[in-house]
Amino acid sequence: MNLIRRTFDLDSATDERLKALAAERGQDEAAVLAKALALLDSVGEIEIPDVAEDRRRLDRFRETGEAVPIAEVRAWVESWGTDSELPQPSARPVG
Repeated sequence: MNLIRRTFDLDSATDERLKALAAERGQDEAAVLAKALALLDSVGEIEIPDVAEDRRRLDRFRETGEAVPIAEVRAWVESWGTDSELPQPSARPVG
């Protein structure tokens, strides 16, 4: 492995958290940072929301008046992995 030395500043709270995470995992801080970067990469671009998709969905709601009430979505998600998993709720006219 080709190692490169980097120097950067952390605030004291972040530094303490990094040390604690490294100690909990029995790793050095560089390994914890490397795993954190890999996780960030796996999530994809989180800084830029998909505004076009949000706008498309809002326009569709305005056209049809159909949506899924949040209580139904919540119940559906909470049922995941249980013996009584609920079917995905369907959109219908609301409000």
